[in-house]
Amino acid sequence: MLRIDIPQRGTLELLHAVFDINGTLAVDGLPIPGTIDHLKQLSLSLSIHLLTAGTHGHLDMLRSVFSFPLRQIQTGEDKVRVVQELGPANVVAFGNGANDAGMLQLAALGIAILGEEGAAITALQAADVLSYSPINAIDLLLQPERLIATLRP
Repeated sequence: MLRIDIPQRGTLELLHAVFDINGTLAVDGLPIPGTIDHLKQLSLSLSIHLLTAGTHGHLDMLRSVFSFPLRQIQTGEDKVRVVQELGPANVVAFGNGANDAGMLQLAALGIAILGEEGAAITALQAADVLSYSPINAIDLLLQPERLIATLRP
């Protein structure tokens, strides 16, 4: 569990991290360098859940490279269901696409990634925080003072 007390916002008690893959952890279906190591470090505090529609293919390669369960989904509603199953109050969600907006909004903490594949405006509007890489986004949790500084009123 990861507990983060944000002044005037409350305490986040996170158990799960839900990640979109394409555009968030990968570019053109290939993992962004350094991301896997950061995920492993985060997994010491949170369970990691990877979601993808498999837009770029490479599913077998992604399953072998990421050492976490990878769930193939079809729609944004599927992503919302995953967050609902895990309990939204205990989830941090990461994504960049229009199909990520629902899970970003539902999760206790939504982090949009503006990377090389861009980010949908709906994802940005649904998120609590915007980060320019998955490594920086994960670092918000590994070094929570950064997150506190960003979200405190």
